[in-house]
Amino acid sequence: MSNWELELQNEQERVDTVIEKVEAEQQKLGEQVGSVRTEIVSIRKDFWDDVTVNLDNEDEAIETAASMRQQAEVLSERERTHRQAYNQHKLLMKLKENPYFGRIDFVEQGDQAAEQVYLGIGSFYDKESEQFLIYDWRAPISSLYYDYSIGPAQYQAPTSTITGELALKRQFVIRSGQIRSMFDTGITIGDELLQQVLGRNASDQMKSIVATIQREQNLIIRNEKSKLLLVQGTAGSGKTSAALQRVAFLLYQNRETLTADQIILFSPNQMFNSYVANVLPELGEENMQQTTFQQYIEHMIGKKYKLENPFDQLEYLLTAGQDEAFRIRMDGIMYKSSLRFMQTIDQFVERLRYEGMIFRSLKFKGRVLIDAEAISSYFYSLSPKQSIPNRLQDVTSWLIRELKKLEKRELQEDWVEQEIQFLDKEEYDKFYKKLMSNKQFSEDTFDDFDREQKLLAQYVVRQHFKPLFRRVRSLAYIHVASMYKELLAWAATQGDVPQNWPSICEQALARMDEKQMAYEDATPYLYFKELLEGFKSNKLVRYVFIDEAQDYSPFQIAFIKQLFPRARWTMLGDGNQTIFPHEGGLTDISTLFPDDTQETIRLYRSYRSTRPIVEYTKQLLPDGEAIEAFNRDGSKPLVVSVESEEALTGAIVEQVKAFEADGHQTIAIICKTVQEARAAAERIGDRLPFRLVEKESSSYSKGLVIIPTYLAKGIEFDAVVIYNASAEQFNDEGERNLFYTACTRAMHELTIFHAGEPTAFMQGVSQELFEVKSL
Repeated sequence: MSNWELELQNEQERVDTVIEKVEAEQQKLGEQVGSVRTEIVSIRKDFWDDVTVNLDNEDEAIETAASMRQQAEVLSERERTHRQAYNQHKLLMKLKENPYFGRIDFVEQGDQAAEQVYLGIGSFYDKESEQFLIYDWRAPISSLYYDYSIGPAQYQAPTSTITGELALKRQFVIRSGQIRSMFDTGITIGDELLQQVLGRNASDQMKSIVATIQREQNLIIRNEKSKLLLVQGTAGSGKTSAALQRVAFLLYQNRETLTADQIILFSPNQMFNSYVANVLPELGEENMQQTTFQQYIEHMIGKKYKLENPFDQLEYLLTAGQDEAFRIRMDGIMYKSSLRFMQTIDQFVERLRYEGMIFRSLKFKGRVLIDAEAISSYFYSLSPKQSIPNRLQDVTSWLIRELKKLEKRELQEDWVEQEIQFLDKEEYDKFYKKLMSNKQFSEDTFDDFDREQKLLAQYVVRQHFKPLFRRVRSLAYIHVASMYKELLAWAATQGDVPQNWPSICEQALARMDEKQMAYEDATPYLYFKELLEGFKSNKLVRYVFIDEAQDYSPFQIAFIKQLFPRARWTMLGDGNQTIFPHEGGLTDISTLFPDDTQETIRLYRSYRSTRPIVEYTKQLLPDGEAIEAFNRDGSKPLVVSVESEEALTGAIVEQVKAFEADGHQTIAIICKTVQEARAAAERIGDRLPFRLVEKESSSYSKGLVIIPTYLAKGIEFDAVVIYNASAEQFNDEGERNLFYTACTRAMHELTIFHAGEPTAFMQGVSQELFEVKSL
């Protein structure tokens, strides 16, 4: 038996021993989980039997409150114990199948013997030997595995830097308790392991492969000092994977003080949320809050306007002709996305401190109770030294006092008597129970007719006045829309606007009059509204992650920054995949955090696609030479020329069938727009089973999808078909990034069809990098 075979045998014996101990601990925990769950059910069932309730006097009430609090604390402690045991039990289930993926031997400075450290997705401590048999990949010592090759190494412990020598780095592929492969490596992660992982089919969800984290990705994951961490990475460089593993790391490092609901991820679309949903649970962590920016602003603006979706905006820009209306809208989008427009809004709000606030009259049954002028007079009677939100709080208090006076006067109106007469039995019973609960009368009160009528009148008027009080408390008496229109008009007087600003305003006002709002107006409108009413900032969120950050405008980033004033930021993006028009870019983001600790990490190596696909796609870009391909072989991209769109459909159907025959599980036909995707779906009909992905789609699954370019962002597929890369379809230089993004979705196979002349974007690609076929 060779030395290597002996090593393999010894390692397998260790795996067997660890799994045996894991199973024993799992069995104990299983019994504990069941026992604690039974205890919790019993406590909940008998909660009030174990609480002494006596409210006869103050002392008894205090004793009752203490008794309730004590019982609640017992329940809370048992629930916490159950949750911890249950989570540990789930982790042991995973460790039993795949206990660890790596080993390092580290000789600490001053020691003679090396410490053997085995790394897995979670820690396992053996009480019998009093040592860790498995270290969590997020533990400080585990960073040695990702950051160093054989030789001098160091890691940051909680209190000091530990230096020493890395004597061995070993990697395993273990499945169902059996070592399938084992190899030693002197580099960060051996190509052999990456080849195995990256050579597989794309699963129906992104997986967290902590065994393949590269050194530069580890810098992202373990960064704890930066207030802003900006990650600029090429397509397929592992930005999103590293970010999600960063979340898991932060939750692990700060497990006593940080919870998943204190982290929020802004993702590009709902389908992407589905795609990454499994990563954190796989690592034993709860998912953080996930939303899209569109969902957030829709929630904030409410139902007053039908808000345009960003993908509808992009669909318009990609399909509209280059006419005057298009140029007007494009100029409006560019200006309204800028920090210049944000500064204009700030100046206008400052002006409103002294004049120009517009209010709505408070009306009741067609009558004006408090007119807008009276509200304005009261507002401007308050000191302008106060902020507008603080003055509005005073106005709200004043309006509530006035409404209470008017409510009393309303008792004498004729409509009140009439409404009392027509109260149905259900409403009458509701009123009766309400008064009984408020102890406003004894059971014989209703024998007094006058008393009854007075109470009924108060009840009826109060029910009618409730919506008025709600409107006042929600600040609905402020006419934000009218003031936003005034803002647009006033901006023209400041000079720093596009020449066609009147036409831009006309487009915006026409939409608003139809109770619609363009996507480019949504953030400025909401920012303006928040400045007036007071920012609804969330001070509990401690970490904000933004994926595809290059598609956010400077205005949007600055706005989100004010929403989460205490958060640390991780932004991920690739300037080469920018698809939305706006001023500025990733390099301008840092200027929004002038006083904060910042770090930028650049990832140039692409792991998603095979080397031939990366070599091809990098030449689609004017400055793509910096992109590096991982050494994974595969077929060259195939460029297929067809004579007509009729021939196109048949050729694509045959290509997809060939991909399926080769065992590819996720296949995408990527079209430029939704309009083209719908047409493609109609032409393919029942010749292939497929799913058409539109903006409403919220799940990612295996099989064939027909999808527009901008919804495929952030997602990968085993094989990709570009539906029609003709010069007619992709003819504007501004669409180059869109085309590049579509092509870089492919992991193993890329076929590009074009009917007629190919797009000019492909002309700069070297002939030897792709195959050509004509049909």
